[in-house]
Amino acid sequence: MGDSRLPGFYKLSREERVRAVAAFSGLSDDEVRMLLGGYGLTPEEADRMSENVIGLLQLPLGVATNFLINGRDYLVPMAIEEPSVIAAASNAARVARVKGGFRASADRSLTLGQIQVVGVPDPHAAVQRVLEHREELLRIANDTNPTLLRVGGGAVDLSGRVIDTERGRMLIIELLVDTKDAMGANTVNTMVEEIAPIVEELAGGRVRLRILSNLATHRMARAWAVFDAEAAGGRDVVEGILDAYAFAAADPYRCATHNKGVMNGVVAVALATGNDTRALEAGAHTYASLGGRCRPLTRWELNSAGDLVGSVEMPMAVGTLGGATSSHPVARLSLKILGVRTAQELASVMAAVALAQNFAALRALVKEGIQRGHMKLHARNLAVMAGATPDILDEVVRRLSELKRVTYDDAVRIVGEVRSSAARAGGSDKS
Repeated sequence: MGDSRLPGFYKLSREERVRAVAAFSGLSDDEVRMLLGGYGLTPEEADRMSENVIGLLQLPLGVATNFLINGRDYLVPMAIEEPSVIAAASNAARVARVKGGFRASADRSLTLGQIQVVGVPDPHAAVQRVLEHREELLRIANDTNPTLLRVGGGAVDLSGRVIDTERGRMLIIELLVDTKDAMGANTVNTMVEEIAPIVEELAGGRVRLRILSNLATHRMARAWAVFDAEAAGGRDVVEGILDAYAFAAADPYRCATHNKGVMNGVVAVALATGNDTRALEAGAHTYASLGGRCRPLTRWELNSAGDLVGSVEMPMAVGTLGGATSSHPVARLSLKILGVRTAQELASVMAAVALAQNFAALRALVKEGIQRGHMKLHARNLAVMAGATPDILDEVVRRLSELKRVTYDDAVRIVGEVRSSAARAGGSDKS
């Protein structure tokens, strides 16, 4: 692995950027051609992956630079249409490097499956009846996936609890499964469906739902980093970030947007690697609301040296095998660029990205506001929307970037001015 600090990376041409990533990650010539050609998933592959397929929707795939996590350099693939996200993550990672980068870890890949049993006359006793057959039920569950068992995974525990609902008391039997390097939804769903009839007979009620939980509190990921006060922008910026965090901790309306900023990074990496963004969003926002109020997923503190210390802890149910992660060619390529070896390592990287993204958003908010940097990076999109053709695009973007505020009306006006100027220059050349 090389150094993820790639100064001036954003200034390179797309081909030069691909070549730099290829050198860092050891990509093959075919993989380089895949990136340069902008192809990956074919319509035929898409038709096998989903239903009623009529076409493909592509997103830009970029890489965040500068990430140093547990002493190792990473280039982080991110699939997202918002230009400021990748730039912000890269910049935050650069600041974190000053004090040694990110420390991150993740729990083993334990996924919870639930079996809902209704109409049980003696639910507390029923829990005991089911648990008396714990070893048998675990064996039956594991018989559904001998391959997982051979690699050291499989169903590892069974528990039960009684909950009160508006429909009366219900018995919930919960199966805990080590899914190793897979996200594991299909595996867990298969297991709980297999043992459900036996649970139903033992409990003396009727089984309704048999499905995994996306509140993945058994597979948490966490990261922390020290952000040097001077590199972060000075004492006032540090104090501003602490005030912004306090705002999010006290107010759910702000907290929702605070956590959305965290998820900007998580979801972009998940999309790039073929992971389930909906499961991650559901788990993160539910976890943030445990206890009855929305809480920030990150924490911000001041250390004795006056530097900013950030940390994050959140559910991170991701995998490096199975589903789109294995079937989508660009997802496989993204994992190769990232260079992670296990689902735990991927979860750790994503936690670091989550923290970096939150730092970048808070710093922008307390300095010049979120729009200045965002709209500067958005200038190219606005120029294209306003009708800028390739021959004048760079000039339009340059002029838009010089404005204090960038609007669509500005883009239309400047496109017209640049086009007229180019036409006059062309006329002069002909004369």
